[in-house]
Amino acid sequence: MTQQRHFVLVHGVCHGAWCWYHIKHRLESAGHRVTPMNLAGAGTSARSIFDVHTFHEYNEPLLEFMAGLGPTEKVILVGHSLGGMSLALAADKFPEKILAAVFLTALMPDTTNRPSHVLEQFISSIPEEGWLDTQFKTFGKPEKQLISFFFGPKILAALLYQLSPKEDLELAKIMMRPGSLFIEDLATADKFTGEGYGSTERVYIVCKQDLVIPEEFQRRMLKDGGAQHVMEIDGADHMAMFSQPQKLSDCLLQVAAKYA
Repeated sequence: MTQQRHFVLVHGVCHGAWCWYHIKHRLESAGHRVTPMNLAGAGTSARSIFDVHTFHEYNEPLLEFMAGLGPTEKVILVGHSLGGMSLALAADKFPEKILAAVFLTALMPDTTNRPSHVLEQFISSIPEEGWLDTQFKTFGKPEKQLISFFFGPKILAALLYQLSPKEDLELAKIMMRPGSLFIEDLATADKFTGEGYGSTERVYIVCKQDLVIPEEFQRRMLKDGGAQHVMEIDGADHMAMFSQPQKLSDCLLQVAAKYA
């Protein structure tokens, strides 16, 4: 009999809980609990990203959820893309409540540099023309401006969803909302700690056909971030939950079995 685990799924920038719909029912059919999160200003959140001024504030739904878990309850956190930074934040505050933190082709920070370091490396690796039709906008307080962005249809089709079903690409065009990487805020944040984030079991799932975070960059992050377990999905673009939902579900079920 399958030992039930509780998966908490954290979306990437501009996305929401909706992007996990292929994965949620597969994990539940295998006997597990699944909670897809909507972070502040994302998905079906009632807030606007333009009213969210810090990365901590953006992650309040996740942090409040973690704080509300029972004293002995542990979860498997899964973070996609920018959601990897959310995992690190939650793991730093609640390491005792995490069985494993799974980074799905996600930004993975270390405990040596400031949280913004991996984001700055990622941004600097993208040529200006690589953003295609992405829309940028400044927001926030005059003394601490942030930058939002919103993926246009060209970059979605060419780089994020190039191997995903057309129906899911169209869903994304309807459901996506502006987001932010909060680099300016994370540049002044404390480092993630070895006692918190650094003490958790970290799994990295490499998506080999990701054109947003290429495999070479993924592997550099997982090495610097200290992933204890590495898995691969061939044929997956950046949106593995759409391009390879069964392979991704199989990986997550292996994680559930490994950390039973």
